[in-house]
Amino acid sequence: VFDGRKNTPYLETDLTNPLGVYGQSKLRGEEEIKTVNSQAIILRTAWVYGSYGKSNFVKTMLRLGKEREELKVVVDQVGSPTWAKDIATAITQLLINADNPTGIYNFTNSGIASWFDLTKAIFEEAKISGIPLKIQRVIPITTAEYPTPAVRPAYSVLSGQKISQQLGYIPPYWRDSLKAMLNQLFNL
Repeated sequence: VFDGRKNTPYLETDLTNPLGVYGQSKLRGEEEIKTVNSQAIILRTAWVYGSYGKSNFVKTMLRLGKEREELKVVVDQVGSPTWAKDIATAITQLLINADNPTGIYNFTNSGIASWFDLTKAIFEEAKISGIPLKIQRVIPITTAEYPTPAVRPAYSVLSGQKISQQLGYIPPYWRDSLKAMLNQLFNL
């Protein structure tokens, strides 16, 4: 729902300005939810991946890492990779332990990475786990060098300060959660 022009984590109270249809539909959903139930909880998140389901960035990179020796990955878009299991845990804790948890909350894993950083970490962790990969090189490229129909924000880091204060803990670091997710995936 943000345009990515900030260079500090987005707060729940920051002005929204979605860049494309995807962000616009997310914002419209938030607005509709608030209209229907002013006491609702809205959780904003980003860069979500998980062990289950058909496809996500992590699973795509693992597949490509088994098929190719070289990949080019965008380095100038940054965010906080977030494991779906950590989101589920935060939602559960918010519903069980929080006192009157209404309104908008941001939740992502802590730390910041580019798509390039995330890709390198995926391959490093996969190799440590003994997963055979063909990949030899990951080459950083700019967004301009990898045009897509969807416009993506350059900076999509969300501040987790509000939910951390509400729940009394800091979300796990993205790399730790990635490692846990890959261990779960490889042991399924």
